[in-house]
Amino acid sequence: MSSAIVASGISKAWGEVQALKDLELDVPEGSFFVLLGPSGAGKTTTLRVIAGLERPDSGTVRLDGIDATTAQPAARDLAMVFQSYALYPKKTAFENIASPLLARRLPKSEIAERIAQVAALLRIERLMERKPAQMSGGEQQRVALGRALVRDPRAFLMDEPLTNLDLKLRVEMRTELTRIHRSLGRTFLYVTNDQVEAMSMGDQVAILRAGTVQQVGKPEEVYDHPATKWVATFVGSPRMNMLDCSVAADQIRGQGWSLPNPGFATQDGSPAVLGVRSEDLSLQRREESAQLAGKVYAVEPLGDRTLVDIEIGSQRFVVKADPTASYKLGEPVVASVDLDRVHLFDAGTETAVARG
Repeated sequence: MSSAIVASGISKAWGEVQALKDLELDVPEGSFFVLLGPSGAGKTTTLRVIAGLERPDSGTVRLDGIDATTAQPAARDLAMVFQSYALYPKKTAFENIASPLLARRLPKSEIAERIAQVAALLRIERLMERKPAQMSGGEQQRVALGRALVRDPRAFLMDEPLTNLDLKLRVEMRTELTRIHRSLGRTFLYVTNDQVEAMSMGDQVAILRAGTVQQVGKPEEVYDHPATKWVATFVGSPRMNMLDCSVAADQIRGQGWSLPNPGFATQDGSPAVLGVRSEDLSLQRREESAQLAGKVYAVEPLGDRTLVDIEIGSQRFVVKADPTASYKLGEPVVASVDLDRVHLFDAGTETAVARG
């Protein structure tokens, strides 16, 4: 698959603040590519450098294989959708969507045809004569999206476009955006700090931290095979359980517990961190050796499941239990561990340890 956007060695500083550090990004043509990271990770700066709104201190940006590092924003043929809708308050939805086409001085008949196509795609035909004050937040976001789509650019850059919507609308718009992407077959580069958005919408996800890419892959790859301890705890809710341990050829030992080593290749006695997701633990009684025994520290019923915090010595881990599960604080419990699903991270480098 060819690359639509390639950022190589991008660095950008604001005074003493290093926003991006040798950032590498390769966005395949036609993909729904998500930049995921916490606030301050450099996601918006990355988007602005690609759009030409910021000049990088070093590195290059290539669009469809052509160096665009010094090209003006208008010459890059990229459309941006912002967190703020940025609609003209005194113009109707039709006039807002038409604004980039009017700037190109296209014939009125072509403008009307393009807007009709976009309005049908977004299902906003009934909004064409309304002004922003007469629309809901979700409707305004669709109009803002329509203004980008009508340009028919080489790629769409979206900077947390659903942040200002309530939860129900966010869920609806996630579905709509993936539908629109499939309909258009164009490249979407989408920025978010919401892992649910990233995991449910993207076909490729890049995890950013402190201006560098930590891992790139399909959502299920990032979730099931995190490259670092930080990625493992950032992706997933509740966050992955982490237990300090040391590793021998046959066993993984922690404070008051031990498990068989399922094949992690490391030196005997090496300090490490065992990672296990709450859904890979079970409080159902099983006759097997892979178990962690402790006592109930807290119970959190969530309707579709119950989260049970279990304490072992000074460490705690969370188990996803059945919604009907009932436990008393301080009650002794035994959690069965799916050894095929556990992770191990080097205590020093925090990188994932491979299985032998």
